[in-house]
Amino acid sequence: MRHEYLPPQRRSRLTRRGRLALFLGTLLAIGAAVLIPILRGGEVPETPRRLLIPEGWRAPQVYAAVDRELKLPPGSTKAAVATAGLALPAEAKGNPEGYLFPATYPVTSKSTPAALLTHMVRTANEKLATRAVADGGKAHGMTPYQTATLASVIEAEAEDRADMGKVARVVHNRLAKSMPLQMDSTINYALNRSTVDTKLSDTRIDSPFNTYERQGLPPTPIDSPGLEAMAAAVAPTPGDWLYFVTVKPGDTRFSATYEEHKRHVAEFNRLRASAGARTGQAGPAAK
Repeated sequence: MRHEYLPPQRRSRLTRRGRLALFLGTLLAIGAAVLIPILRGGEVPETPRRLLIPEGWRAPQVYAAVDRELKLPPGSTKAAVATAGLALPAEAKGNPEGYLFPATYPVTSKSTPAALLTHMVRTANEKLATRAVADGGKAHGMTPYQTATLASVIEAEAEDRADMGKVARVVHNRLAKSMPLQMDSTINYALNRSTVDTKLSDTRIDSPFNTYERQGLPPTPIDSPGLEAMAAAVAPTPGDWLYFVTVKPGDTRFSATYEEHKRHVAEFNRLRASAGARTGQAGPAAK
């Protein structure tokens, strides 16, 4: 068989500069392939901001915080309550007080007052439905709404978490004896204030939240209770206490008799009077 002569093929070799140009071109092509789906798919995901709702805040404080965070006119979040379709119990009559659960919530540019309120109420319902809280409430014959109401009083009255169980016991003992609760926190709620200076005249105001004049729990929660307060409401510390007073920071005295309580109140008033003499503030009347 005859073979024709064929000249050897010339193999091209890239110079260093050529190899570099090819490498850079490949990188640019890869970058474009990654970038195009991002541009076609929409915006880069937004990093959520955080909205903190502390334990013990009242509904108006929560509304104002949401308005500020979303940069909305004052009153926007409060107005959203009526149309948000919140999963509140019938007892609440549309009032979310006590169900705006204290926690940290994510906020983005797409967040709305209705969405945030819904998240808060859903979280409160979940906490009230936990086995310990729900079973404890049933054992005391309380509905979840009553548990939230009692927990809100505990949240307002206890100086720290260590006292929550004892405060809860005082409330339960008074309810069992058909004694008025006589809680200054409910007076503060009625008067839309926060103070330890409750005067005798304050305890005579005409309000369903005046637990000096009316027996039983207040008609609604008075703030946003946390899980610790809810747990204390249904599992109070054992004891026979009927009274308590925070004589000074870190020193809350619990008493079983009115005579002992009066001595503690007298010490509280002496300390407050001494502070008033130095600062020009008047102390509260003894109750």
